[in-house]
Amino acid sequence: MIRENQKLLNRINFFSDGVIVFCSFLLGYFVRFYLIPGGRKTVSFRAYILAALILAVVQIITFTIIGMYESRRKRRLYQEVGNIFLANVIDLVLLMMGLFLFKSVHFARLALLSFFVIETVLLSVKRIVVYKTLKNARAMGFNQKRIIILGSGNVAKLCVHEINRTPELGYQIVGYISSHPDWKELEFLGEFSALSSLLEYIKPDEVIAGLNADEYDEIPHIIRACEKNGIKLSLIPYYVQYMPAHPQFDSLNGIPMLNLRRIPLDNIGNAFLKRMMDLIGSLVLIILSSPLMLIAVIGVKLSSPGPIIFRQERVGLNQNTFYMYKFRSMRVNVESDTAWSKNVDPRKTKFGAFIRKFSIDELPQFFNVLKGEMSLVGPRPEIPHFVEQFREEIPMYMVKHQVKPGITGWAQVHGLRGDTSIEERIRHDVFYIENWSFWLDVKILLMTVGKIRNKERLK
Repeated sequence: MIRENQKLLNRINFFSDGVIVFCSFLLGYFVRFYLIPGGRKTVSFRAYILAALILAVVQIITFTIIGMYESRRKRRLYQEVGNIFLANVIDLVLLMMGLFLFKSVHFARLALLSFFVIETVLLSVKRIVVYKTLKNARAMGFNQKRIIILGSGNVAKLCVHEINRTPELGYQIVGYISSHPDWKELEFLGEFSALSSLLEYIKPDEVIAGLNADEYDEIPHIIRACEKNGIKLSLIPYYVQYMPAHPQFDSLNGIPMLNLRRIPLDNIGNAFLKRMMDLIGSLVLIILSSPLMLIAVIGVKLSSPGPIIFRQERVGLNQNTFYMYKFRSMRVNVESDTAWSKNVDPRKTKFGAFIRKFSIDELPQFFNVLKGEMSLVGPRPEIPHFVEQFREEIPMYMVKHQVKPGITGWAQVHGLRGDTSIEERIRHDVFYIENWSFWLDVKILLMTVGKIRNKERLK
């Protein structure tokens, strides 16, 4: 039933995407020549119709290639919208190249630009509506995918916990198969020896194996049974807690090797994109915040004796140290490199408490970003004293030093700043590092602005 539903949804998506692309192209023509004054038609309307038809087909092909018509149960909404933008940029470039090659360069550029904007908005809105509709339908018990769990150890229980925690994924657990029938929360279906006959009788949509290390001898039998019955099999390794969110594989003469710590920012293109964002963003923000920084300079100078800028050694990318800048918010003290800053701290000045409340003390870090020592978004850097302490106490703590530290980050926008759990911060930092994208950075920056505005309302 699930496969039939997916085929029907794909057909609807094919048709609706083609219609949206075709209509968007003609809407771009209408906007240019009927809403924007001064347009001169150098290409016939019939040529625009032909280009719209061709582009609709090309767009569907592009969407198919990048996987837009595959099942999206586990895909995040920002990934959907990001893929739409990427596909539209690719197809716009292909369109311009095609027009140049066929010597049809007289299509109105404003019409093409209008088409790109209209198409991106309409396709994104459509995907958001479909995404939300399916998510709500699955949460209500519709469009369910019937699942059998293999194993009953910690890995299998972690899998079931995540499925129960996210009903919008639409997974219905039929039961579990294991050599140890001691799981009271799920229905016991049988042992591994009966797997093939059970799959033939139950006909689940998918099998998820969460085996412990001592059960891995069963894998060849499990694979044969699933392949014999045409059932999709997903394996959760028993070392899942050490794996990244998006594992990647290398090859050693044909032998697959799992790379545990390859991250998106290892890609030179991604790193360049992030650096350009940091350079442009920091320059703009320095200019915009300069009046506020001038006020902070005066306030810090009048509040207590000492330097205006507080320079503190922090640990950054590849464990290299640098000096991070802040407006001084505390009285000069000898504990600045070893004491933990708290919300209630007698070392703070009144003006310092004010600028810290609204994160004004962080503004000089835009110059750290400009110098390349920090990024606008990333894990917050820590002083060497605490790095040496936490690297021994907190699992995966040192992973955060594989990217540049940031002024704001995924942990900070979720309220994990100041005197909060280090374990939770690291969990959020590792999620950010393994799931980095340009759009995730944009999302974090917008969430940061939203939190600052909320602080101003509470004032």
